[in-house]
Amino acid sequence: MSTGVYELTIAGSGKNALGSSVMEDLLQRLRSAGDRPLLLTGAGDAFSAGLNLKEVATLDPPGMERFLLLLDDLVDALFGYPGPMVACVNGHAIAGGCVLVLCCDHRVAADDPAIRIGLNEVALGLEFPPKILALARRRVPPRSLERVVLEGGLHPPRTALELGLVDEVAADPMRVARERLERLAAHPRAAYGATKRAVRAGALDLSEEARRYFRDHVVPAWCAPATKERVRAALAPRH
Repeated sequence: MSTGVYELTIAGSGKNALGSSVMEDLLQRLRSAGDRPLLLTGAGDAFSAGLNLKEVATLDPPGMERFLLLLDDLVDALFGYPGPMVACVNGHAIAGGCVLVLCCDHRVAADDPAIRIGLNEVALGLEFPPKILALARRRVPPRSLERVVLEGGLHPPRTALELGLVDEVAADPMRVARERLERLAAHPRAAYGATKRAVRAGALDLSEEARRYFRDHVVPAWCAPATKERVRAALAPRH
């Protein structure tokens, strides 16, 4: 059994955008974490503002499939992480960034009304890949699921708390996140890991029909000219 906290910091361009290289780096570091208590946060003043839309805008269908499957792999690795895992949401957690927050066992957000947290895929004209939607169904409370995924809103932390996207809002989120992680890590590790696996078993498994829908519909939809145009518009400077 490993000991000590493993700090996993999301670091990338554009407010820690999740491009291929960033996601591959996170996966590699997760594999080296073993089952140590894991603290997930973002570099600088953001958690992660989402997928790297500059990269998304350049991808052809085979590249888009590889990119989205890499995101699926990262979600599987985080959601299935055997040790305790707490997110310190130190800044914006938007779209893919919010997805990573939802994977964590406990989520503490900074009490800053300027921060935005949410799943705005629909607002960008992006259909949820099946695994990401399965995660949202599992981790967002039923009372707010449809508002979260259909409204596509980006919410300040206290609204995100009401919606169930985070568990706590704190003036000193790093201190509180460490305290929560220490509390979870005090449990016998084997029992924690076994119970977590049992509770989450099969939650993100996809049927062959869902996998086929991903390949035949979601990937082409993300590559469609109208979708690429909306993505490019989202990247345009705002005056």
